[in-house]
Amino acid sequence: MVLITFMLLSLLLAPASEGAISCGTVISTIKPCFSYLQGTGGKPPQPCCTACQSLQSATSTTPDRQAACTCLKNAAQKVNINAQLAKGLPQSCGISLSFPISTSVDCTKIN
Repeated sequence: MVLITFMLLSLLLAPASEGAISCGTVISTIKPCFSYLQGTGGKPPQPCCTACQSLQSATSTTPDRQAACTCLKNAAQKVNINAQLAKGLPQSCGISLSFPISTSVDCTKIN
């Protein structure tokens, strides 16, 4: 857990695009999902789904969506998460994010 916290804190220091949502905000918003994303499946806990809804609301512009996508992509590459759970998280919570949570997405193509 200390390692995860250290890696996430390092992401907070990453520069964000001007005017876009900060990586720190994205990480703190999605924090209730960390345990679920490192698990083996099941239904995401309600606080995680609430966090996804908050992230959806906070990413209303293209720069916000691209910044959030990049932040989550980088976090997913640095923290051991279940890629299938990450990919399916929005659908499991009954929402639609404008970008996937994936290590292979090209965030510059997100509109």
